[in-house]
Amino acid sequence: MTEIKLYNTKTRRKELFEPIDADNVRMYVCGPTVYDRAHIGNARPVIVFDVLFRLLRHVYGEKHVTYVRNFTDVDDKINARAAESGRSIGEITGETTQWYLDDMAEVGALEPTHMPRATGYIGEMIAMIEALIAKDHAYAAEGHALFRVRSYENYGALSGRDVDDMIAGARVEVAPYKEDPMDFVLWKPSSEDQPGWDSPWGRGRPGWHIECSAMAKALLGDVFDIHGGGLDLQFPHHEDEIAQSCCANGTEEMARFWMHNEMLQVEGKKMSKSLGNFFTVRDLLEQGVPGEVIRFVMLSTHYRKPMDWTSRKAADAERALRRWYKLLKDVAPTEPFDEVLGLVSNDLNTAAALNFLGHMGQALSSSALADQEGLSQWETVRLQKEAQQFAASAQLLGFLQKGQGDWTETPDLNPLARKLSEARVAAMQTKDFSEVDRLKAAFIEAGLEVRMSKEGVELVPSAGFDPAKLEGLL
Repeated sequence: MTEIKLYNTKTRRKELFEPIDADNVRMYVCGPTVYDRAHIGNARPVIVFDVLFRLLRHVYGEKHVTYVRNFTDVDDKINARAAESGRSIGEITGETTQWYLDDMAEVGALEPTHMPRATGYIGEMIAMIEALIAKDHAYAAEGHALFRVRSYENYGALSGRDVDDMIAGARVEVAPYKEDPMDFVLWKPSSEDQPGWDSPWGRGRPGWHIECSAMAKALLGDVFDIHGGGLDLQFPHHEDEIAQSCCANGTEEMARFWMHNEMLQVEGKKMSKSLGNFFTVRDLLEQGVPGEVIRFVMLSTHYRKPMDWTSRKAADAERALRRWYKLLKDVAPTEPFDEVLGLVSNDLNTAAALNFLGHMGQALSSSALADQEGLSQWETVRLQKEAQQFAASAQLLGFLQKGQGDWTETPDLNPLARKLSEARVAAMQTKDFSEVDRLKAAFIEAGLEVRMSKEGVELVPSAGFDPAKLEGLL
């Protein structure tokens, strides 16, 4: 069986992954708070852990992997959006949840096994809070329920933070109903215009952290294999999850492995609306950036390194994917290259895997796979096998899936190439190159690379190719 090694944030080292139960490998990844479109930074953990999901399914079998990614559909940001817009909370969360699912499907993410909504697990949250209070790890005060941070001696171990240092650094919210400034909210009261549920502490709603603990316990058990999310969730969200889960369930750990992806920049700067470099996934899709291109750019940087989204990287990714689709047309995938499987199994080294496939693609292209005249039978079989392995390797990374390649389909460009070639021949005689220049400008505007040589004219689709702009040129 393939050996998988993953970097464990909890131990700060790369470790051999051995599941608790190989017949049911379990992973939880924190999902979105559904009040608006997902920005491109939100897409990074989805894509990263989708690759891990695919790897686990490849190694252990599709039926033996359980992947949970939640939706937070009760939150003050959602309440504020409802108040601003005059729309109901249910309408907003229903719409934005579907937006999220549609956008993540566009970037090639498989749907997780379970996608629980927080509002469907209020009972489980109340039960967990009651268990914490019964064990003196939590207390009720002024309609709130709060977790006693100092009752859990390992608090701060995941993020490497000291409780007293956090207080000194003013990293906590001070409130009169808290016994200790570090204590965090498990339950809070709701006003009449806010969503709320009856509880032993009055009508209210859950704190953010308790949601994931309750849903993970309900769907994956007290202890499971992998918990993932963005690095921004390491503290306080994941730290608080561990504390309340271990104390409520009486366990030494919540998950065996904790994994965190690094943050994202745009053109070398922190993504910000004030800088004008803030993009949602939908923004990019509507600008003509295919979802596969977004995925390619994301996976071109190792998940534990900061990622910089640039237009140049997107253009390079589009060119690479167009070559792949042309090279692998009608090729049936078999098994991935051992090299690619080994790289992905080594802490999801997708950047190195894509680099390997880039070199393999060049080698396959230069071998004239499309025109096998002159090749021996042995060479033909070898090349066909490598093409099939290439396709399987790309699919392991989430590319070249069924129905994904529509954006690479291009009309027959030969008539346009002939028209430009004829115009060039005529221009050589008349010395009037205005028609040649007009056609070249139109082709370039449509996203075609114009290659002119003694042998003739070749038109090659490049990043941003738009066939609609070619209408009327014939």
